[in-house]
Amino acid sequence: MIAESTEWFAELRDVHVARGEAVVLHGIDLAIKRGEHAVILGPNGCGKSSLIKVLTCECYPLAREGSWVRIFGRERWAVEELRKRLGVVSAELPGPSTAHTPGRDAVVSGFFASATLWPHLVVTREMRERAAEAMSLMEATHLSEKPVGEMSAGESRRIMIARALVHRPEMLLLDEPSNALDLRAQRELRETLRRLTQQGTGLLLVTHHLPDVLPEIDRVILMREGRVAADGTKRELLTAERLGKLFGRPLDVVEREEYFHALA
Repeated sequence: MIAESTEWFAELRDVHVARGEAVVLHGIDLAIKRGEHAVILGPNGCGKSSLIKVLTCECYPLAREGSWVRIFGRERWAVEELRKRLGVVSAELPGPSTAHTPGRDAVVSGFFASATLWPHLVVTREMRERAAEAMSLMEATHLSEKPVGEMSAGESRRIMIARALVHRPEMLLLDEPSNALDLRAQRELRETLRRLTQQGTGLLLVTHHLPDVLPEIDRVILMREGRVAADGTKRELLTAERLGKLFGRPLDVVEREEYFHALA
């Protein structure tokens, strides 16, 4: 049995993943350190969602000699145990089971990986305190009593991130964090994520929006057609030539206030 790594969050070697009859990831080699700030950037359909499922142990690669995936140094995890160390925020807004749940209870439900606080769940004082801490960190304390279904997209995204933080995870994975948010909510969310990175939370963003790349993120992993197309620094990869090739159209890239923007 391989001992847990003290350095790496994720290590992938020659990973191929099939969804149904189609192979959607091809020969992925990738290593991400604990506490690292990185972004996986690519167009829709490039394999980002499948890679997320590999990183969260929701799917496993095809069995091939010399191919493996290790998360925090281990090749097998119970998902509920992994979620205590890896906070995950999906691109989708909360579902109907969460709609009538007050913000505070939605955050506490992160301890149980449940959609809401069902009657049989036992909530401790420590859980309540940790939820309050996470909501304060996300500047969402004012949403404690508000039902999630009555929140704006930006408010509910804050609650879902606080929910992912209740275990004080070593890494936070966000899938398309700015989806469904207006411009003001996008800016507020990015400022909050910057504070998290500055306080030491490891962050892996998965996105196709260039402005999601925070100033604190230096490593960029480009994906196209189920493969890692490039892996390097922002200065190396966030160029008009590189991104135009990645997204299949001519682009201009500008930098404003430490953020990059693509202009078609």
